[in-house]
Amino acid sequence: MLILGLDASAVAGSCALCDIGEGKSVLIAESFVNTKQTHSQTLLPMVEAMMKSAEIDLKQVELAAVTEGPGSFTGIRIGVAAVKGLAYALDIPCVGVSTLHALAYNLVGFDGIACAVMDARCNQFYNALFSVGKGIPERLTPDRAISCDDLAAELAQYENKRIILVGDGAELAFKLLKGVKTELAPLAVRFQKAENVCLASVEYKQTSARELLPVYLRLPQAERERLARLNT
Repeated sequence: MLILGLDASAVAGSCALCDIGEGKSVLIAESFVNTKQTHSQTLLPMVEAMMKSAEIDLKQVELAAVTEGPGSFTGIRIGVAAVKGLAYALDIPCVGVSTLHALAYNLVGFDGIACAVMDARCNQFYNALFSVGKGIPERLTPDRAISCDDLAAELAQYENKRIILVGDGAELAFKLLKGVKTELAPLAVRFQKAENVCLASVEYKQTSARELLPVYLRLPQAERERLARLNT
């Protein structure tokens, strides 16, 4: 199955084209940027350039996959909207993939605990833990917004295992997590990668473009501020 994957959940953005199925997983093409430009400027031009370079027509794509969250609210909306538009235009199904789950795929081949972390601000991380090894990642926790102290306390139970921090919040978590032995994922596999959105997508139920929705985990800042004003 020819799968187009997109990620716009953080500062880095990427797209990938993979052929997955019948015992094969082939990365055909991938494009990645880590700049200050918004994904509304970079994402679809990246897809267009990648498909042109691969000499494959978009009409050949059979499934569109995207990180549905958690992550940057604006980035998630851009990624989901792009895939909804592509799925409508191409009349193909789509899949929303957890950003944290896709990050765990970065560490397939490592042995230990993948601690996927994204900076959620407000003294929190978007986080989930996975057991990684030679097979597919095994989820240990749900996706959640968690404080640094609570995450450190939870990781303490894995003190006899290798704990690898992966995601755009990895460096910050490495500095803030006290009393827990952790290590940073190598730079080449530290950030979100659309290739792994494609790989993870086969574990999710396919849906229609209409049904695909972002997953934020918590209310947007404007809504939190509105509710705070109402409660004062």
